[in-house]
Amino acid sequence: MDDLQLALILAAVSPAIGGVLIRGEKGTAKSTAVRALTEILPAVEVIEGCRFSCDPAHFDSTCPDGPHTTAGTGRTAGAGTTAGSGTPEGPDALAPRGIARPARLVELPVGATEDRVLGSLHLERALSEGVTVYEPGLLAAAHRGLLYVDEVNLLHDHLVDVLLDAAAMGQATVERDGVSITHPARFVLVGTMNPEEGELRPQLLDRFGLTVDVVASRDPAVRVEVMRARLTYEADPIAFISKYAGAQAELSERIVKAQSRLADVILTDSALRQIAEICASFDVDGMRADLVTARTAVAHAAWSGRTVVEVEDVRAAAKLALPHRKRRNPFDAPGLDDEQLEQAIQNSTPPEPDPDDDPEGGGPDGGSKGDGPDDSTQPPAGTDGPDDATPPAADRPDTEQPQADASEPREPGDNAGSALPGTAPTGQVAASSEPYKARLLSVQSAGAGVSGKRSRALTDVGRVVGDRARVGRESGRPHLLATIRSAAPHQYTRGRSGPGLAVRTSDVRLAVREGREGNLVLFCVDASGSMGTKKRMAEVKTAIVSLLLDAYQRRDTVGLVTFAGAEATIALPPTGSVETAVRRLESLPTGGRTPLAEGLLQASDVLRIAAIRDPRRRPLLVLVTDGRATAGDKAFARAKQAAGWLVQQGIASVVVDCEPHRGVRLGLAAELAADLGAEYLDLGEVAAGNLVRAVTDRSAA
Repeated sequence: MDDLQLALILAAVSPAIGGVLIRGEKGTAKSTAVRALTEILPAVEVIEGCRFSCDPAHFDSTCPDGPHTTAGTGRTAGAGTTAGSGTPEGPDALAPRGIARPARLVELPVGATEDRVLGSLHLERALSEGVTVYEPGLLAAAHRGLLYVDEVNLLHDHLVDVLLDAAAMGQATVERDGVSITHPARFVLVGTMNPEEGELRPQLLDRFGLTVDVVASRDPAVRVEVMRARLTYEADPIAFISKYAGAQAELSERIVKAQSRLADVILTDSALRQIAEICASFDVDGMRADLVTARTAVAHAAWSGRTVVEVEDVRAAAKLALPHRKRRNPFDAPGLDDEQLEQAIQNSTPPEPDPDDDPEGGGPDGGSKGDGPDDSTQPPAGTDGPDDATPPAADRPDTEQPQADASEPREPGDNAGSALPGTAPTGQVAASSEPYKARLLSVQSAGAGVSGKRSRALTDVGRVVGDRARVGRESGRPHLLATIRSAAPHQYTRGRSGPGLAVRTSDVRLAVREGREGNLVLFCVDASGSMGTKKRMAEVKTAIVSLLLDAYQRRDTVGLVTFAGAEATIALPPTGSVETAVRRLESLPTGGRTPLAEGLLQASDVLRIAAIRDPRRRPLLVLVTDGRATAGDKAFARAKQAAGWLVQQGIASVVVDCEPHRGVRLGLAAELAADLGAEYLDLGEVAAGNLVRAVTDRSAA
């Protein structure tokens, strides 16, 4: 929580940092901390009557509510102002009348429409009166304030695009039905998310200046203090707030002082060099990390009461600005290695001058340093030579040894801590190889789908392919031309006279749009001992990880069911957290009998429940097995019966045959594929990449 509070305060001191992303498990007061921030922020001076919160001293001359008039002169703000700045010129020029209002926190719901975010035009007034009336959206309300998105990782892609444009340009543009309106939209973007529910789109992730991972304390004393504070607040909120009013006022005053000190903070060349070397050592992409770290270091110095950036400011800035930018793979765990950071700071810090050294470069004896042997080759003081030198890192028992290659055999006991719930690690864990780019996996379009980036479907966003009547009080973006065509034939009967168009609610037509949908890809993996060699299982895992990587990029929902021993286990319910699916898959051990029927039944239940929760998201089942069923009498017959139930649900499937080629092949997986009406693929005949091709071909069939 200390890091969270510091990040929010620094973003308030310097909005140019770019906002804060807060990651953490549920119940860790993420939203509470964000909403509490507005209580300590200073008031904002705005032009009276301006819906876009323009600053009286530096207003935007292109504001849709302008031109603003200067107080007491009757002149418009555009007259006698500096070009492009909107600031009045001359000693007698007065700024528009301003009023102070509290800092504003605007919440953007994940289910908001694009019209609600950007603003919309009043359609009926536009048609009946012939005037353009613009209703500002959430971005206008958040200008010069905070824009808060709870569960930001669940935000629809079309809203993510809107946020990216506003964050990059500092303004929002509405271009619709031949009308164009632009207004300023500069805000501090704050987002909270639970990583278990899915990762954030990389483009939006990079737009957040700082990131903080929040976890609940495991210290009982701290947890008791949290409970006591919460219960005390619920018993008497007014008394609780009054108790901390003084501390709140001091904190707010300190933020104001830091904001006023910000312009005077000096960022030296050595500090800039240090920031650049630290960012380069973490191999971050682009230059945004360097800029954000520099701005954060300046804000931290101002917050600490300093006028020159020091190493401590750079350290604090790097801890907040770099964790989400150093990930080289979508499945890499976020975070920053403190030891690596300290090493980077040490390597980039200029050495302190030795007071015993001669100013001319000579040593204590007056001779030049270069006259004698190189000090770096001499043994440490008090030693007799190389035999007494510090041993190599590999020979020191207290030094971490390099990890063994993932392809080397590991003892079964090494995996005891990574076993899946309900599955005993009865064998070795096969590691996947480097994932490859998967071909597009798509399901044939049929009806409406969830907005995504995979299969064609009728969605709320996309290109217009038609129009339809509005049902009841249904909301949506009207189709202007279709609405006019619907109202035009009735003008005489409605008694219209003069210009304009008489439009009724029943005339409104909604646009039908074709876009892309997201899908649910459920992997049902045989983890029994009959899956063959470790190499074969590694090939299967590599193919699945590649599909998961593609699902991550296309914002799909994934799930994982495994079966081994005597039961099937839901290793991962349907979720957007592809990263979690990869971790569960990589730790999947093999061994035991093959409860194939239980695996199919479990998959059927998962898909049935998922259809109830989200009926618009269509599933695809990927069954990876050798087709054997060894969990009791008549096991294969029960598996065929379970396959029939999946067919009745209309589930599209792919069966990947993992039966080894040595010995007699039974061909049970091929029979199972026929019962499922699924595409059949023999893993022994094709490379791992063909698994993706088979899934794609089957999905499009």
